[in-house]
Amino acid sequence: MPRTPAPDEPEDDLDDLPDTHPPQPVYYAEQALLGALLLEPHRLTDIAGIEPASFSTYAHGALFAAIRALPAPDPNHHAKDTTWLNAVLTAAREHARGLTASYLHTLIQICPLPRHASAYARMVETEHARGTLRDHAERLAHTATDGTLPHPVPTTLAEADALARAVDDIAARFPSHSGSLPRTPAPPSATNSDNDEEAVEEERLLLATATAHPADVEQMRWLTADDFAHPLHAGLWQCLTALARRRAPVDPVTVLWEAQQRGLLASGAEPAELLDLLGAPAGSAEYWGERILQRSVLATARHVGLRIEAFTDDPAMTPYQLILGSRRALAELSAARARWHHATSPAPTTTLAPAPTRAAVPPRAGPPRTTAPPARISR
Repeated sequence: MPRTPAPDEPEDDLDDLPDTHPPQPVYYAEQALLGALLLEPHRLTDIAGIEPASFSTYAHGALFAAIRALPAPDPNHHAKDTTWLNAVLTAAREHARGLTASYLHTLIQICPLPRHASAYARMVETEHARGTLRDHAERLAHTATDGTLPHPVPTTLAEADALARAVDDIAARFPSHSGSLPRTPAPPSATNSDNDEEAVEEERLLLATATAHPADVEQMRWLTADDFAHPLHAGLWQCLTALARRRAPVDPVTVLWEAQQRGLLASGAEPAELLDLLGAPAGSAEYWGERILQRSVLATARHVGLRIEAFTDDPAMTPYQLILGSRRALAELSAARARWHHATSPAPTTTLAPAPTRAAVPPRAGPPRTTAPPARISR
């Protein structure tokens, strides 16, 4: 959540430089809540769901922590004496030196109605939830584009799991209800750029290698046309998968013919260029496919992070809309995650169980002999 300095808080007590933007509505909700608690400390029993970290300024959080830590005074005595207020100020100043007695009195004076303290607290909790989601979404989008990670997909998916847990935690505190879906425009799709030479080259190598080894295509159902950066390459992959599933002959010429039937040549692709593309295999089709899928998973994660971030930047979004929109966005990543696990998980080994050994059965006893066996005739 952006930090806003309290009126009497010096800059050196802030973690960041002071925010030069006008205070947001939640800032005034925080002031109203603190004023209500300073004026009527017993209202603290009506407050739930917020912590000192829920406030947008460090000074407000320190003041709330001091109010919560000190026993509430007797209401009649508190109305005539400032002893408890002085104790709160002393405790809060240990963490926020800029707080002054005049600011505490300002909070008391600007509080509209102390009996509305629980409503003010709910406003603070809502904005804190919005900021929590924003932080997680920013980390997800940043992790998905961090080229220094040794294992980018697992690390990115771990950030997605943390974001999902944050959504679940907020959902537990803001029960669902009937309402409209999020209407915030989604950011542009974060797909790989056609100008990414490395991505384009890997897609060309996959198409050529899969054409040379069409049996591998059937084992790569985890790769879809949407994973490709270049639209023409996506169309050629659809041609390859269609031929393979029909058990039709697969070679550069048959793929070219399938591409013509699907209208891919209408985009200006030259037949000779496609034949050259499809006739230069290298390496393993599964290897290139996993590379392409990795880019797609990371691009999807980045898009999900940016989309949820856009939700949190919309002040008109209710907690219910934030939860619903975030879960729908994360569902897109779950589908890509499932395909990634399918592609990278080792194939299950099926070990045949040894055939059961039959226990030695004693020979069945014959009928009892009533006469002696005939004597062998000797010659």
